[in-house]
Amino acid sequence: MSTAKTARTETAGTRLTIPIAALAFVIALTVQFIGQAKIDLGIGAIIIFPMVWGLILGLLVSVQKFKPLGIDLQRVAAALVGVAVLLLVARLAFNIGPSLPTLLKAGPALLLQEVGHLLGTIVLALPLAVLLRMGKATVGATFSLDREPSFAMVSEKYGPDSDQYRGVLAMYVFGTLFGAVFITLLTSLVANWKIFDPLALAMGAGVGSGSMMAASVASITAAYPGDQEAVLGMAAVSNLITTVLGVYVGIYIALPLADKFYRVLTRKQETRQAVAAGAAGTGAGVAAGPSAADLEREAAQAEENRLFRERVAESSAAIKLPLWLSLSVLTVLGIGTASVAAKGFSLSIVGGYAVMLALVLVSIVLAKLTRKISAIVFITTIGAYISSPWFFGAEPLNAAVKTVDFLSIATVMLTLAGLSLGKDIPLLKNIGWKIIPVGLVAITASFLLSTVIAEFALGLWH
Repeated sequence: MSTAKTARTETAGTRLTIPIAALAFVIALTVQFIGQAKIDLGIGAIIIFPMVWGLILGLLVSVQKFKPLGIDLQRVAAALVGVAVLLLVARLAFNIGPSLPTLLKAGPALLLQEVGHLLGTIVLALPLAVLLRMGKATVGATFSLDREPSFAMVSEKYGPDSDQYRGVLAMYVFGTLFGAVFITLLTSLVANWKIFDPLALAMGAGVGSGSMMAASVASITAAYPGDQEAVLGMAAVSNLITTVLGVYVGIYIALPLADKFYRVLTRKQETRQAVAAGAAGTGAGVAAGPSAADLEREAAQAEENRLFRERVAESSAAIKLPLWLSLSVLTVLGIGTASVAAKGFSLSIVGGYAVMLALVLVSIVLAKLTRKISAIVFITTIGAYISSPWFFGAEPLNAAVKTVDFLSIATVMLTLAGLSLGKDIPLLKNIGWKIIPVGLVAITASFLLSTVIAEFALGLWH
């Protein structure tokens, strides 16, 4: 993109930022006031948090026809999401630091269970998604179950307008609405087999989602009531390890591995499409017979896919915003929602945002200087250190940042994501029902493989 075009794009984006920010502010504060809702289904409960209401309301506003939300406004919302994830990771880093001593004390069994969460989704759910032709959204949907941090990893690597990002979003919605209920049934079934140690089941429950962990633990303790305290403690530490290690494992191992595995599985399909397109374009090939008919159909499908991708690319071309503007808007939105979550405004919340903003800015500068290490890695590493017991100024920093509710930042991010989704409806429709079997397999594989690994590890070290 030329310098002049970039300048025009930034100018247009700056002009449209205020209306989209005002809309997001109203929605985010409204859903934060509404709070969470618990729907009891008898076999389990679905808890819908404000961030999910924000996503749903943002989506409804984005797709409604009464007063359509322009494509450029949706692009601005997507650009703000890309920066919001950095603030989300900054807040997450301040959860990691105080927990580092606990992680160092964790035994090998607890650390090894992360392998199960890593391989379970990629080895089983990813091939199923490829088989169902979910496209590049496969990578985002199946590289991890680590919930909110997944947005940050995929957004930075592929961008908030990528197919991979839409895959994360689809899996997030599925996990939020159905994950807790499904894992309740799954854990209850497996626990009542009585073939696994309850502590191994507790380790498997730490999939990186607080709601899914809680639902899973309830089923385990129902089957092993005498081990309730041990199960609760082990599941909490396991979930913590999955969340903490998940950031590093996701960036350096899971996401690159999923991307490479996806390319390997789809290489043959892409080669066939290319051959088919070439044959149709030149008129070459066999004059008659089934193979020629197959090539024609493949060529037609390839052309249809190409036109579809072009339409999507045209509708979702990115808008760049000045960093100072994005951070300013997100700070105002964040302080507002955090104040509602805390049931009152305080200067401590402002101080917490000041610390997180400083961390994000320093990390962005370091990322630009090194050019090989992402800002997310710097945010996570520096944030974890300065909030750990080993840093002399950790206490006041933690006191300030912890006044900012973690989920309030997620509410802002997902509200903006919802407002940006109207332009992505064609691709989300393409994923559609496919996320259900893929999501069920991902959760099942992650839980069972982690439990099996933990069972063997417990036998070796105990």
